[in-house]
Amino acid sequence: MGDVPGSPADTVALERVTTITQELVEAVQRLYPQLTDGATPDAEALARVVRGGRTFLFVARCDGSIVGMGTLVVYTVVTGTAAHVEDLVVDARYRARGIGERLMRELMSQARAEGAGEIALTSHPTREAANRLYQRLGFELGGTNHYSLDLG
Repeated sequence: MGDVPGSPADTVALERVTTITQELVEAVQRLYPQLTDGATPDAEALARVVRGGRTFLFVARCDGSIVGMGTLVVYTVVTGTAAHVEDLVVDARYRARGIGERLMRELMSQARAEGAGEIALTSHPTREAANRLYQRLGFELGGTNHYSLDLG
């Protein structure tokens, strides 16, 4: 019964990634396309994140398997320390079980521990469940236009 997603036997554990393993690379390559159409990170990209000083990658495990991930970037600007959430995704088979919320709460806790006065994120409007989660956690929709420029 423990191998059935959503079964009561499932246990969820969160962990900060400090080492890149083949298991992690394979999990990210499975999860990332569920978040965006962008290029899937490889082992080298993941290593840069883990070595990134004030960048924190967390994963969620269910019965030992990686089923979710989220990245927190902490940075300093002239007004103080801030943080930004990136790449938060839970495998579609494990959604609606509170895993995304647990990951977000862990990222928020890490941001506080790092002295961040604010935490921000972006989420596509079509990700309705994710947007409801962020609002439930106290995030407010900003009034600033979001711009991006592809430098590649």
